[in-house]
Amino acid sequence: MIPTRITGSATLAGLVVGALLSLPLSSFAAPRINGAATMEDESSTAVAKLDKKQFKDVKVTVENGIATLTGTVDLYEYKADAGKRVQKVKGIAGVRNQIQVAGPAVSDDQLKSKLLEKLEYDRVGYGNAFNAISLDVQNGIVTLGGHARTDVDKDSAMALASTYPGVKDVVEEISVDPVSIMDDHIRLAVAGAVYGFPSLNKYAIDPGKPIRISVQNGHVELYGVVDTKTDSDVAYLRANGVPGVFSVTNHLQVANQPEEKTKASN
Repeated sequence: MIPTRITGSATLAGLVVGALLSLPLSSFAAPRINGAATMEDESSTAVAKLDKKQFKDVKVTVENGIATLTGTVDLYEYKADAGKRVQKVKGIAGVRNQIQVAGPAVSDDQLKSKLLEKLEYDRVGYGNAFNAISLDVQNGIVTLGGHARTDVDKDSAMALASTYPGVKDVVEEISVDPVSIMDDHIRLAVAGAVYGFPSLNKYAIDPGKPIRISVQNGHVELYGVVDTKTDSDVAYLRANGVPGVFSVTNHLQVANQPEEKTKASN
């Protein structure tokens, strides 16, 4: 028998056909659309992150890695928490938090009054007199500003506002005072100079209504409400006489009078 000669190209073709025939049929299935599958996975995971009673009226959609949250919750705290939970989902690049805070209808004046009272006594026993956090309310939107001694103090004020019924949104503009051993010494020295003066020690009686002392790199700011202009002037002079203080800005407000501000440098 004379063997049949097979050319190189015919041999290659035969090998390719043989290899294809040996593959399982599943190898010829339609290719998986990875983009659509991934998007579906992200949406499912995001929905699972909000499997809590407080999120029962919240909807999640994901497109091109951006999650959009809609629906309603009872507290602003829940809105913020929903955004944080979804942001942690793998593949989510950003979150559009369009959740509306339903909850009770509370007037701006009532919200401001109640929140101011709570902020005054927040962190009592933890250097409360060294926080000077301001508050404004417009259409249920709370803006927190001013100064906090530490990040913990700032976070505490944010949590207080976020969990109060009637708050629709919270804008955080609080400045945290620099971490400085020198400033810590100045805080204590200014507090001693101010509260140690006979006519001013009455402001240490009510822990929610002290003369508040903020220090940033040797620069002192005084906040709060005092009974008379004399008290304001004396507090300013006492703080300004503390060694190491570069300047004092007096934001102390005299009860029932417009705010005045005095500044001097050593």
